[in-house]
Amino acid sequence: MAPVTLHLRSETKPLEHRSALTPTVTRKLLDNGFNVNIERSPERIFDDKEFASVGATLVEEGSWPNAPEDHIIIGLKELEDKDPFPLKHTHVAFSHCYKNQGDWEKVLGRFPRGGGTLYDLEFLADEKGRRVAAFGFHAGYAGAALALLDWAWQLEHGNKEALPGKGHYQCKSDLDTEVKEQVSKGVQRNKGKSPRVLVIGALGRCGRGALECCRQAGIPEQQLVKWDMDETAQPGPYNAIKEADAFINCIYLSEPLPPFISTDFLKQGTRNLSVVCDVSCDTTNPHNPIPFANQPTYFSKPTITLPDFLNPPLSYISIDHLPSLLPREASEAFSEALLSSLLQLPERDTAPVWVGAEKMFKEKVALLPQALRQRETPVANGAAKA
Repeated sequence: MAPVTLHLRSETKPLEHRSALTPTVTRKLLDNGFNVNIERSPERIFDDKEFASVGATLVEEGSWPNAPEDHIIIGLKELEDKDPFPLKHTHVAFSHCYKNQGDWEKVLGRFPRGGGTLYDLEFLADEKGRRVAAFGFHAGYAGAALALLDWAWQLEHGNKEALPGKGHYQCKSDLDTEVKEQVSKGVQRNKGKSPRVLVIGALGRCGRGALECCRQAGIPEQQLVKWDMDETAQPGPYNAIKEADAFINCIYLSEPLPPFISTDFLKQGTRNLSVVCDVSCDTTNPHNPIPFANQPTYFSKPTITLPDFLNPPLSYISIDHLPSLLPREASEAFSEALLSSLLQLPERDTAPVWVGAEKMFKEKVALLPQALRQRETPVANGAAKA
């Protein structure tokens, strides 16, 4: 059997510094008979020379479309659609097109048009249905960090200025130092009171990361409100969110839910809430449980302030690649968790992880004709769009 060749593409999403493969994992793949081509990248947290030093082959940035068809293209974020040409390769990446996100049919349709296949990283699962690798912990950690920085910023600046943009941190300790320092200043301005932080999805990877960041920032345990499925069994909206200073949403949205909170509800009675961080970032999902968090935010402009809320101000964070705030640690944890599945690629026709991923791909592709017909059908006169 010919060795599997993996081609790591350079990420094109602005400020995306993570990598699906790290030099350490690349070395392990090479030791197991894989060929690994690494596109040169000016943004990746790992220098090109780090990959070269472990024996990988460096290739030109953006060269993956011309790679041999049997090469497997691996990356993280979805491909740019400026030139939505058909895709002929097998791709391993996050595609964000399996949950009826905006323009999902355009994203997914590129694969059958070119004869390619998608193994979506979000849906790689073992025989028990558990994800084999996820960025959840570092997503929660980074989201909580930005929420706490925004809480402290508002105490100093009110709604006059938005939280400034953030770049990535070379290491987690740099972020921890900054957040702890700013939270300490915020506590002083808040008459010695630490922020009350409500995390929904507290038992998952993402929620655990958010809580750990809060602890590292010095927030007392009694100020951390941990909610999960039991606490949200009754439909929202929830007064506990209004009573918190910061709300961090860490759920995995897999089915329709009533809103956790809404602007109308927040206008009723008193409110402490000043920061919402939607780590789940389902801005285009029709069942988004935070309806007002319907636009993405970015590291260059991390918050959107809601205009009708002044005392205190109210802003939200909805960045869809939060772990890139900590690209080295996030990449190392993710890539190491993914390794055992990558090693099964030579037997992907029988390995449960890859068989399941291809089955889901085919099921989603089968929905394309109906979705495209609905998209092309004009709305009848007088009919309201959903």
